[in-house]
Amino acid sequence: MAELRFDGRVAVVTGAGRGVGRGYALLLAARGAAVVVADNGAGIDGAGSSATPAQQVADEITRAGGQAVACHASVAEERGARAVVEAALDTYGRVDAVVNNAGIHDPALFGDLTIGQIRTMFEVHYFGTVFVTQAVWPHLVAAGYGRVVNTVSDAMLGGIPELSSYGSAKGAVFGLTRNLATEAAPHGITVNAIAPRAFTRMSASHADKVAAVLSLSTEVMDQINAGMPPELVAPAAAFLAHESCPLNGEVLQAGMGGVARMAMVVSQGVSTPSLTIEDVADNLDRIMDLEASGVTGAAAPPPLRSSAS
Repeated sequence: MAELRFDGRVAVVTGAGRGVGRGYALLLAARGAAVVVADNGAGIDGAGSSATPAQQVADEITRAGGQAVACHASVAEERGARAVVEAALDTYGRVDAVVNNAGIHDPALFGDLTIGQIRTMFEVHYFGTVFVTQAVWPHLVAAGYGRVVNTVSDAMLGGIPELSSYGSAKGAVFGLTRNLATEAAPHGITVNAIAPRAFTRMSASHADKVAAVLSLSTEVMDQINAGMPPELVAPAAAFLAHESCPLNGEVLQAGMGGVARMAMVVSQGVSTPSLTIEDVADNLDRIMDLEASGVTGAAAPPPLRSSAS
């Protein structure tokens, strides 16, 4: 296959000052894209602000011979999100791809979370994605082309303590991705998502809890983390942002050199026009069986084992 390039394309990457976002920006630029490196430089919990991370990545790209401009605005605010898109339009006159990657990490047990913490999580992850996508949407529709790549997480599926706010925010982004993909298709736009598996400053702050859940020693966890550089997520994200990508409404889990499809599945279950509570209880094993599951539904379920028989 010929090298997939982005010559003549303009990409916006949020949260691009560090971690996986930096990897996205560097790869897209190396493949010919002009990149808006957007990052307000906040701490991992969303506090503070610094123009340095975004500027450093933009400078790194230009030193390597690429095209990049830094934007320090916060995507958690509508005005900031518009400023990110305007930076692309003012500098390069167009936007072809947006990678919504900005995020924060503020783990806590559900009983200890404040409403303020939960709101901030959604403001950055979910509304940040909404605001940037809404700001760029009219331009993509007018162009009849666009690639939107959102960021979700394994955490939305549960299994790790203290991530109820983070995981639910990512779950909201998943729902947005799937639904917006339907509206996008008639306009030549695709909307997909990436679920990164990488060791970054955010995941490092929670590594001990993950190790405890998986019953792993510190030494083993360190070995796993060493094999999860954020740069290994970038190829899958860049593919989703490329004009040749045929996917729409999909989620790719990427990291550690691997890529896999993530999807919601539905079991065949059971069905009867006179369903009772007891029918659910008596057929629970069949309801929960995923052996014959389907991604978008399945054929008619098998006959119900009725509690009345």
